[in-house]
Amino acid sequence: MPDPTYVRNAFARIADRYVLTNHVLSMGMDFWWRHVVTKRIKLLKPKTLMDVASGTGDLALKIQDEIPDCEVTATDFCKEMLDHASSRGVRKTLVADALDLPFPDDGFDVVTVAFGLRNMADYPLALKEMRRVLKPGGSLFILDFSLPPQPFCAPYRLYLHHVLPKLAGLLTGQKDAYEYLGGSIERFPSGDAMIALLSETGFADGTSTPLTFGVVSVYGAVKA
Repeated sequence: MPDPTYVRNAFARIADRYVLTNHVLSMGMDFWWRHVVTKRIKLLKPKTLMDVASGTGDLALKIQDEIPDCEVTATDFCKEMLDHASSRGVRKTLVADALDLPFPDDGFDVVTVAFGLRNMADYPLALKEMRRVLKPGGSLFILDFSLPPQPFCAPYRLYLHHVLPKLAGLLTGQKDAYEYLGGSIERFPSGDAMIALLSETGFADGTSTPLTFGVVSVYGAVKA
């Protein structure tokens, strides 16, 4: 599991260039990935939503703009990242650790986490916390990297481990902050493994949807 101190410091160092770097490294596909998640959430007509590990607020902003009747709360344990979210227009932000969320039980209609669960020190504990703050029957959406099937896996791994860190280093001046990325994606449960983890942590009706040849996946589940 990732070291939380290293992760927090790494994100603090790249916060100023994080948004641009994500757009470049994903070749602009990150806009589409967030659109897919937001479209699904919109169908649920939530009144309250928490975006965990919100970072610079990309997903929170998208949801806030597309579902204006929903109160969006963006949380992250890295203040530097969350400061950018606030400056970009996220109305409600709170510095908080996803492993110990400062919210009462059963408070949110929807919880989202985009490219954040993979960086947490304890996946099951984080999922249990997200479940705790969801209302009964509330929905969880996870958007994160996954490994695509062959024949796409081999060239993707080449990009992930050799091209991406160098390109990110040029864009941010912090190459080491991205060198752990490939390993974290390799270790992160995806597909059926994520569905099983969701079931083990108290969620039901788990779904897995690969996007862009499987380099990312959207997972959905409800609080059982």
